[in-house]
Amino acid sequence: QVQLVESGGGLVQAGGSLRLSCAASERTFSSYTMGWFRQAPGKEREFVAAIRWSGGRTYYRGSVKGRFTISRDNAKNTVYLQMNSLKLEDTAVYNCAAGATIVRITTALEYDYWGQGTQVTVSS
Repeated sequence: QVQLVESGGGLVQAGGSLRLSCAASERTFSSYTMGWFRQAPGKEREFVAAIRWSGGRTYYRGSVKGRFTISRDNAKNTVYLQMNSLKLEDTAVYNCAAGATIVRITTALEYDYWGQGTQVTVSS
């Protein structure tokens, strides 16, 4: 059982930056694909970014490309989401997720483990 704990959320003005962290309990963290999803009030959960365990290939939803960067430190069992140039529409609860065998990387159901989420609020 993999436990994921997110941190780094908060309140930031539009145009500002935040870095989210997700620490995993599992020593085999390096073998999992890691993803970030978000859910705003009244909206469905949506894919934000992901990074493969093998080769470190990264994926982003179109609206965050060029602003967000996902990375991982396997030695620290941690994945990060650096968010720059934040916009009001980035406000949401952000969850990290882990999956061992993921084909459709933007599909939440493919991920096996989820963190509790961290709130990101962007103000004008």
